[in-house]
Amino acid sequence: MYSRREFVEKLVLSTGGVLVLLKTDALAKAAEAARKIQPDKSPKEVSSDESFWSVIQNSFEVDRTIINLNNGGVSPAPKTVMNELKKYLDYSNQAPSLYMWRDLEPNIETVRQKLADTFGCSSEEIAVTRNASESLEIVQQGIDLKPGDEILTTDQDYPRMLTTFNKIERRYGIKVNRISFPVPLINKNDFIEAIKNGITPNTKLLLVSHVVFRTGQILPILEISRLAHQKGIKLICDGAHSFNHFPFTLKDLECDYFGSSLHKWTYAPVGTGMLYVKKELIKDTWPLMAAPIEMDNNIRKFEEIGTHPAANHNAIAEALAFNEIIGVERKAERLRYLNLRWINRLKKYDNVKFMVNVENQSNWCGIVTVNIEGVSLPKLVSYLYDKHRIFVVRITHEQFNGIRVSPNVYTMLSEIDKFAEVMEDAATGKIKEILET
Repeated sequence: MYSRREFVEKLVLSTGGVLVLLKTDALAKAAEAARKIQPDKSPKEVSSDESFWSVIQNSFEVDRTIINLNNGGVSPAPKTVMNELKKYLDYSNQAPSLYMWRDLEPNIETVRQKLADTFGCSSEEIAVTRNASESLEIVQQGIDLKPGDEILTTDQDYPRMLTTFNKIERRYGIKVNRISFPVPLINKNDFIEAIKNGITPNTKLLLVSHVVFRTGQILPILEISRLAHQKGIKLICDGAHSFNHFPFTLKDLECDYFGSSLHKWTYAPVGTGMLYVKKELIKDTWPLMAAPIEMDNNIRKFEEIGTHPAANHNAIAEALAFNEIIGVERKAERLRYLNLRWINRLKKYDNVKFMVNVENQSNWCGIVTVNIEGVSLPKLVSYLYDKHRIFVVRITHEQFNGIRVSPNVYTMLSEIDKFAEVMEDAATGKIKEILET
């Protein structure tokens, strides 16, 4: 394995003597800005410190001709992460079977340890995957079930996960039950009771989202985990939208399995994810793709997908460093600060309805879904983009409809204010072409 210096020298030679640094100065500038924050300044106070957040904003190369408020789908990565990714790809491409497999692939172990440190578990419980869907499907399809067994989930969980359960239901003769819960969720006990009432003597597995992708609702996973374990039920936590979104670790969840996408709130390259499997459950959880029997107790059996780029997963380490510099507590407060900036302008209108309880900030963070009664949502989404280049997504469900708003740390106050201005016009009926007829 090359030392870092040897690796840089190799890159110098492979680029004809032109040294392109492995890192831009973006990370250094972000670190310097973080050091300048007064030690006694709380994360909430830092949330409105534009001298700090302007440095973070400049760490991203984004298209400022659009206002991207759909970071819940996938987020841009900062420049320093993209530079690492590109360098690893270029280096790999010189001699992939040598440089990628021998030099770069072993560094997945460093990434594994850093993810474990962040999540608060052993590195032998973390698999590096390509996204939350892959992570969760590994578990959903890897747990032995028999005809008559039941699975419990909700009707607001991610469609791909529900489709996976439907496949298992058709294939193995098990039964999938889905519970509903109020939107907005004012009292978390309403959700806990709904889960409790949905459990039967045959329930073997429970899947619940940490953050509901449709609304941004943060659910009480710890209470659900303890309820499940009291009844001998395994809990899968869909953490696609929670990891590095706001502060928590495994001890705050006590789940058996956890899957997340790292290209959302962690700012890693697109196509990166992670899977946590409790150590004692690894052996009896089948991998999605075949692994030898010698790997039965090895978390790495879940990574047996064939040839894949080492660059993507190695660049996760740079994304984790970027998050560490910001601080997840400060990050969460900034996301709430940005959302409150438009929420507070809209909540005075009777026809504006939020899909989370915006008065209780423990319910939400970077994602909030909102509806304006009397306005056509498809027309509103199109109007926002076509007229103002503001990108949001429409959310539909049997219980509710709305547009999902998810800014990020690179979002500027002027962009939030522009969105709020247009939404106020929509709420007050000033935009005639989007009114329902």
